[in-house]
Amino acid sequence: MNVLLIYPKYPTTTFWSFSGALRYISRKAAFPPLGLLTIASILPTEWAKKLADENVAPITDSQLAWADMVFVSAMIVQKSSALAVIERCKAFGKTVVAGGPLFNAEPEKFPEVDHLVLGEAEVTLPLFLEDLASGSAKHKYSSGLRPDITATPLPMWALIRLKDYATMLVQYSRGCPYDCEFCDITVMNGRVPRVKTPRQMMAELQLLFDLGYRGAVFVVDDNFIGNKRAVKQMLVELVAWQKRHRYPFKFFTEASVNLADDDELLGLMSLANFGDVFLGLETPCMDSLKEAGKTQNTSRDLREAVIKIQRRGLHVMGGFMVGFDNDKAETIFRDQFEFIQAIGVPMAMVGIVMAIPGTRLWHRLRAEGRLLLEANGDNTSGQVNFLPTMGLEKLVKGHRELLLALFSAKSYFARIETLIKNYRPKTRSTHLSWNELLAVVKSLWFIGIWSGANWRYWKLLIKTSGNLRAFPVVVKNVIYWDHLHRVARSVQSN
Repeated sequence: MNVLLIYPKYPTTTFWSFSGALRYISRKAAFPPLGLLTIASILPTEWAKKLADENVAPITDSQLAWADMVFVSAMIVQKSSALAVIERCKAFGKTVVAGGPLFNAEPEKFPEVDHLVLGEAEVTLPLFLEDLASGSAKHKYSSGLRPDITATPLPMWALIRLKDYATMLVQYSRGCPYDCEFCDITVMNGRVPRVKTPRQMMAELQLLFDLGYRGAVFVVDDNFIGNKRAVKQMLVELVAWQKRHRYPFKFFTEASVNLADDDELLGLMSLANFGDVFLGLETPCMDSLKEAGKTQNTSRDLREAVIKIQRRGLHVMGGFMVGFDNDKAETIFRDQFEFIQAIGVPMAMVGIVMAIPGTRLWHRLRAEGRLLLEANGDNTSGQVNFLPTMGLEKLVKGHRELLLALFSAKSYFARIETLIKNYRPKTRSTHLSWNELLAVVKSLWFIGIWSGANWRYWKLLIKTSGNLRAFPVVVKNVIYWDHLHRVARSVQSN
């Protein structure tokens, strides 16, 4: 069997695509398709496998002609591209197998797919392969079973060129103990975090190291600290591994804000060379947090929590939303702006609340007759897929104005200055590649000379001159501004 694994293209103007920043580091895409690389290792060893990532290069006719079967995996935000891929594959007469978050959310929307392998692949993919071998493969496979991920194989990195990507990916855990109304993580992965063994994680990192990779590694868990006891045990071994290998990797991840409660955990992450963490901060409005069931945020001062994490050496990125039922149109957009400015989070993903199929929010809004559109998976796009209590026009207008205000050079660079005051970087030295040095030079040229923010950039560099450890974070945030202000302008033009 010749199998082609296809990863559809992301829209370029999304927060996580980082498309505007890739030119600074001469990379074609931000992240490799970890799911497909792992699935490749589950497929029979005797099958020939190739991977085509549309974010790196267009799919060619020769690739499709070679394949006997095509596997497609995608996030919801990749839907339009995934549909185009499926249509093209069917035009070539190929059997299409699909799975992943997009197809799990609304499988009935993809009648052209021959075989839907839903749920977690460690459970459903072997069922499909068994039936395929006997000539009795069904259209749909699904299961609510949560597999033991200590048996998940190493990704098949040989299918890609590591140099095409800005960041490598590893997964430590699945599931989250919290149950936020708008979030689909517990729908897909459950509320009991399952973790890999420390030995398993070191094996994944050792493989990347042996392949010659050095640099950023994104631990893609939706809540890295969901099982604090287990993650601390893993971090102890990671600290030792990093030290033995002279800190080849700098990690970043996503976590809940209760990270601020645990000094031991913060210390271990720092020692392991974690530099960045993405927090779901959502909103300064306590009533809206309670509405969303975001209990981990309501029990603390969010500003103090963020500043504490920054002072412990982690650069905080944040997710924020407007459009909750308890948001007041007269105040919420100003309150969000002031909150984000005060906590010094330059990289703020600010979107509109989205009702994703299967979530508690989606079920509630459907029962209330308030659903309007299918979710596009990109909550920073300005799309509203439900009837908001503040009114549709007010929400859309307020979101657009909020984005423009936050990502104006004046506001964004002011947040970097606030960050520098609070930030106490502790990351160990990593190998500085020529691409990273080139990124600094390019940023000085494109932003320091040719952009409308040039004098602000030089001012920041002067302020950071006495704090060399903060310098990389300043440059990184400035480069991301080049991407994020484009995202904000694209929303304005929609």
